[in-house]
Amino acid sequence: MLRDITLGQYYRTDSVIHRLDPRVKLVATFIFIISLFVVKNFWGYLIAGVFLAVCIKLSNVPPKFIFKGMKTIFFLLLLTMVFNLFLTPGTALVSFWKFTITYEGLKMASMMAIRLVFLITGSSIMTLTTTPNNLTDGMESVLGPLKKIRVPVHEISMMMSIALRFIPILLEETDKIMKAQMARGADFESGSLIKRAKSLVPLLVPLFISAFRRAMDLAMAMEARCYRGGEGRTKMKPLIYQKRDRIAYGVLYTYLIVAIAVGRILF
Repeated sequence: MLRDITLGQYYRTDSVIHRLDPRVKLVATFIFIISLFVVKNFWGYLIAGVFLAVCIKLSNVPPKFIFKGMKTIFFLLLLTMVFNLFLTPGTALVSFWKFTITYEGLKMASMMAIRLVFLITGSSIMTLTTTPNNLTDGMESVLGPLKKIRVPVHEISMMMSIALRFIPILLEETDKIMKAQMARGADFESGSLIKRAKSLVPLLVPLFISAFRRAMDLAMAMEARCYRGGEGRTKMKPLIYQKRDRIAYGVLYTYLIVAIAVGRILF
């Protein structure tokens, strides 16, 4: 189950999406998320789905690898659908006991499910095709104007990049601890929900200790290399827009206009 989490991992391959400037991918992800919340009908989500499918194809990342991350949010997805299905007022379709399924609830539940799946998939494509270093540089460049109001852009970008980088590391560490404890007779699968929750307590203690140890090692390594923040630092590989990045921006803004027109205005 832990190995199914793809957020924060980098998939090493060569593709058009991999070669794009990280700033383009950050802006693309942000605009894609905005489009998911702007459109109001299934035609708009169809446009978003086609755009997402094209991005997956161009990324050369196996769709099976991308969508296996959906297993980890299945409970959240199910919970969201149930709440929208039964708690949205409107025209009744099915009634049983104290519950009523409405047309508006069915529509809202379906749209929320599609929105959540697209949101996670789109964010995963960005992290799967961008290295942590490039992601940090891209965030710092995109958020650069906030420096004028004394926002610590470099530090924020560094923290977000480290957090994403540590997700697969901590998952791997959790998997190792679970296997070690299962070899000693620990049982994480059987029993009631409360019992299984209690069985995780011996897992959390060594995991927290390992996380703090890794954080301390990272801090010492940064201090040994005289890290003092972003002030006055230069880039070994400065970000420079290429022709393909300008084309990508044009495609991106065209998608946003079409998605808003189809998903909010025309229908």
